[in-house]
Formats: sequence, structure tokens, C-alpha cells
Amino acid sequence: MANVYENTASNEKKWALRSQKRASDPDVVALAESLGVTPLTALLIYNRGHNTPEKARAFIDSSSVSYYDPFLMPDMDKAVDRILEAAKNKEKTVIYGDYDVDGVTSVSILYTYLCEIGLSPEYYIPSRSTEGYGVNNDAIFQLSEKKVSLMITVDTGVTALEEILYASSLGIDVVVTDHHECLSELPKAIAVVNPMRDDSAYPFCELAGVGVVFKLICALEKRRTGSMIGAKKFVDLVAIGTVADVMPLISENRLLVTEGLSLLNTCPRVGIKALLSAAAGNDKKSKAPQKITSSVISFNIAPRINAAGRIESAEKAVKLFLGSSEESALDMANELCEINRRRQAEENRIIDEAAEKIRSSFDFENDKVIVLSEENWHHGVIGIVASRITERFGMPSILVSFDENNIGKGSGRSVNGINLVDALTYCSDLLVKYGGHELAAGLTVERGNFEAFKKRINDYVRENVSDELCVTPIEADAYIDPSDITVEQANELLLLEPYGVSNPSPLFFMKDVSVKDVISLAQKHTKLIVEKDGVTLSALYFGHSRPSLPIYIGDTVDLAFTIGINEFRGVTEVQMIVRDLKVSEALPFRISEQEKRFYRDILDGKTYKREDDILPCREDFTQVYLYLKRRPGIYRDDCTGIREIIRSLGGKISYCKLMTVLSVLNETGLVSIEFSDQCDENFRFSVNFVKNKIDIERSPFYVKMRSLADK
Repeated sequence: MANVYENTASNEKKWALRSQKRASDPDVVALAESLGVTPLTALLIYNRGHNTPEKARAFIDSSSVSYYDPFLMPDMDKAVDRILEAAKNKEKTVIYGDYDVDGVTSVSILYTYLCEIGLSPEYYIPSRSTEGYGVNNDAIFQLSEKKVSLMITVDTGVTALEEILYASSLGIDVVVTDHHECLSELPKAIAVVNPMRDDSAYPFCELAGVGVVFKLICALEKRRTGSMIGAKKFVDLVAIGTVADVMPLISENRLLVTEGLSLLNTCPRVGIKALLSAAAGNDKKSKAPQKITSSVISFNIAPRINAAGRIESAEKAVKLFLGSSEESALDMANELCEINRRRQAEENRIIDEAAEKIRSSFDFENDKVIVLSEENWHHGVIGIVASRITERFGMPSILVSFDENNIGKGSGRSVNGINLVDALTYCSDLLVKYGGHELAAGLTVERGNFEAFKKRINDYVRENVSDELCVTPIEADAYIDPSDITVEQANELLLLEPYGVSNPSPLFFMKDVSVKDVISLAQKHTKLIVEKDGVTLSALYFGHSRPSLPIYIGDTVDLAFTIGINEFRGVTEVQMIVRDLKVSEALPFRISEQEKRFYRDILDGKTYKREDDILPCREDFTQVYLYLKRRPGIYRDDCTGIREIIRSLGGKISYCKLMTVLSVLNETGLVSIEFSDQCDENFRFSVNFVKNKIDIERSPFYVKMRSLADK
């Protein structure tokens, strides 16, 4: 798939340091000596708020944190009483969950536990495509028909005021467990267990939905046995749900994820082993799983669990977690991987279509919000696409999918400084409904109001938000030198794991790095061989194909990166994982957007002055042709760039003149040239054998360019 965004706009990200502290500062050095770590590691710990030896040791050793009393959470005693009553009376009980990873893990651990205490519960997860998010009355009616007397919501329900009243009217008691923001009014349920309640005395309010369910299980265990130890066998799924829901990995969450990762690596569930095996393309049941980290959860496990709810049914993921047969688990894991591949294919299709719309019609000079629509884009995927568009362009995006009834359902993502809900509120008279958070929201709009909505939301952002506020900086911990990048340092960074929100993976900057080689990996990623201060390092840039990068051998670049370990065939080496890359400011022969616009105007028929030096002479053609002919013997990098040629020719040829030369060489067949649709400065070429002599000045393109010269 082509990433065609790269040449559409200039979106260089702003770089900033998290703190002005340095590894050489006396208090950081003292912390390093106290902990027995390098000053760089001490700086990372210090930057995360653990600025004394006592705080730092508590951060490194999460076992020093203890679980909080679950009964500090509002209504926990009421929830426990009602569930134990249901268990005693063998009542018909259902768990009502959400279709994301947090919801799926919540359903899985509560279902398992309720079975253990004598209930025979069912679980219900609504269809994302037909029912949408949250509790709905149709589902409640179906449950009442099955004589359900107790419904326990997980990861949902705190805003379902009318639906829970409806359940009560049908004789269904409801226990709500949730972690989302509460309204001013709570549901009229038997219990509303949520640490986000205003009246909560619970010390930590940022649990995931599965974390709240875990605390419910802890409370049930404490009431039944006097100890919460029996709940700890569920921390593996609690860790998966917490990381996948992007909750801050501090306080109790850090303890839950640390213990959960330990359990995942020492005694993984059959379903987890099968999923990782299937994800790696292995079909042998006995294949040992890779070391599971928070990153493995985020990039390997969570997408495949989420895909079930986005494309088909989240119940498939629940069955994977609950299963005990290796054979059936592998079958289900392979099915989830196939669903995820379908999700990726659908996502890529929508991205391609969205990219074409952006490239052909979006006005980057005037519009501040990317708003796109299409017929029947998959509702379960457009949110992911919106996230990728927003990340690429650094501006809000909204994708709307219209159905046959001219009703469009949309998903939007925003950037720091632009509250998406506020912007949608400004357009509320044009929308059927909307809701969400500052950075992510959903909406419904009628087709007849779409263009007016598109204009209105752009007007709002243009009038109310400055460009400076919209910049989301890349924040690093420190500028470092190549001597800091060692296997020992990379291993020491493991002390800070698990990484996540509020404990980000350490990010570093390095300036003025020389590019020695550029290598394409699987046509989707790029490997740079770089050198500074006599040290040569590998730098991997995932998700950025070689043709998308206007970077060439001999360039000097600045890198934002993390440090990783690569183990291959028994060899362990340290490597840089690039997060962002900039051509150094002092790099000569950079091509301006003004030059590109000038050339495009000429192609559109605008005349130019002869002193602009646009029309090439025979010597210009000869120099460029000979360079292209010799280049394969100089570099193994098969991607050539306009700036690379200008630099190699000492800046003696301008951008417009070089583009004219290349166009004529391509038109006459002397050289076959294919420009990248990912970066308008890159191309691939082959020099052709031409038997007959060619008069390049009679080329139609050359004749056209000559005719546009102002006489």
C-alpha cells in the first residue's frame, strides 16, 4: 500500500525536552550513585517524578506498592451483597460488556470467577455495527425474555440512565462496574462501582474497566475467604486490558501490569500462547511464545482482540481467553489473525481512498480540519484511519460513512489544543447526534448537512485556535551521544518497565548524524546505517518505506529514537528505533515549497523569465545523464532523489531545470523514471539502451518549456 501522504503537506513536528534536567546535574548524579545505575537512567527516573532515592526505589520495585482496599470504592459492598445473593439462589445472571480489549478481558475474568462461586452466568457483548456502544433497550428486552434477574455491566453502563431504568422495570437488577466519566446523575442501579465517582474515597481513580472488575473480584474473595489472594490469577488479563486501554501505568496500574506481565511470561494462558504463535505465523502448538512486554500487548495482542469486535464478534476473543484446549485455541487464534488481516486490508483500502481525496481536493492553506466522506466505509475501521491521518498531518480529521438512507456515521480524532467535542458542539444544529472526548469523538450527520458541517467546523477551528496551539511536540528525555548507546544501557532501561501512559518509553535526540547507507526493509520499513564521533549504529524506521524518505547517503540528519536490543543468530547488538527524523538545518541544497509551486505553475502554462534559468542546455542533460548512468555502481540504495542529484552536481543545476531534464530524458526513452507517490522528491530509474540518436531539443516537453519562456 502506498503511503501517499508524504508529499501533500509540510508537517515537520516540533521537538522538545520533557525537562531541562541533565544527566550531569549534581542531584541526578547523586541519585544514580544511590541506585547504582548510570546517570542517564537516573535522569529518566528523575524526569518521571521519582526524584529521591526512596521514591525511585519504590518506582523500580513495584512490589513495594500494595493493592488498595476494594471496599473503599463506592457501592462495592452493595455489589458484593447482590452478587453473593445471586450465587446463593442460583439466579440467572448475565455480564454485559463492551467490544474492545478492556471489555473483553473484563467479561472473561468475571465470567470465570462467577462460575467458580456457583453461578452459571451468560455474557452479552453488543454488535459494534448494528447496536453500537453501550447498553441498549433491545438487548435488555432479550435478556428479560430469558428470565435474567441480575445484569452486571463491565466497562460500560455509568451513563445508561434510561436503559437501566428500563431494565429495572422488567425485573432485572443491575450492578454497574465502569471507569468512564460519570454524569451529574448516576444510574438507578443496585450498585454503581466506579472510582471516578465524585464521592469515591478510593485512592486511585485511573483503573481500566478490567481493573474495576478485578477490584470487584478482590472484594468478593475478601468477603468469602478473608483473603484477596485468589484474585491474583486474573492479573494477566487485567494487564492486557489496562495496557490496551492506554491507562496510565502508575500507582496500582503499574503493580497490576507488572504482576500481570510476570504471569503472562511464566504461566501464559493457552489462548495467549496460541495467539502469539498465530501472529508470528507459526502453526505448531508447542512453539514457545516471545517475551511478553507492554509493547507486545499493544502491537501484537490488542489489535487482534480489537479486530474481532470491529469486524465480526467480540465473543470470539472471549472464547479464546476462556478456552483450555490447545487445538481449539490455535484454531480460534488463527481465526482472529485472519479477522485482523481483513481489518488491515479494509483499513488500507479506506486509507488509500482517503489519501486520494486529500491529495486531490484538500486545501492545506485554508482548511484546518480534514473532513472526508464516502459510501459504506466500515464503521469499525474509520476511527483507526482517522487516527492515522491525524498523526500524519498533525491536524484533526473526521471520516464519515454514509448508508443507503443518507445517514452518515463518523469518527473523529483531534490534536492537543483543539477540543473536538467543543468543535462539534459549535456545529450541533447540523448534527443528528455527537459525543466523545477532547481528542476522540463520534457523530451522526444527514447527507444534506454534510457540506455545511464541513465548512462550519473548519470555520470554528480557524477562528478559535491558533496554529501554535495545535502543535503536538515530540518530547524526549535528553540529547545523548553515541557512547550512551550500549547493550548495557539498553538492559538497564528494563528497570523502568512496564512502559505506557505516564511512564513513556525513554526517547532521545541525537543531532548531526551522518547517513552512511539507506536500506529498504520489506518495502514498508527503512534501515539507516548512521555514524557520529566514529561510532556506527543501525537505526530502524518502522512504518516509513524507503521511497517516502527524502534522505540520502551523505546527508546529515537529526534523530528522535528509542534504544532497543536486537538478537539474531546468537549475536546481541544495540540499535536505534527511530520515532522521527529531520534533515539537519544546515544541510545545503534543500528544496523549498516555493520552488515546487513555481515549477507546477509552469507546467500549468505559466510563463517564466529567461533569467530564471529554467531551460536546460545540452551540458545539463549530459551531466544528469552521466550521473544516473554511474550511480548504480556508487550506491546500492535504489531510490534516487532530486536533492541528491543537485548536491552531487555541486548545486550547479536548479530544481526546476533538473525536473525539466528528467522529464525530457523520460519522454525520449533515454531513461525510464518513476516518481514515488509517497514523496515528490524521490524516484527510481533505469538507463535504457537507445539505438538511434535522439535530438532532445525536439522533445515535445522541451518544446513546450521553451515556448513558455518570456521573450
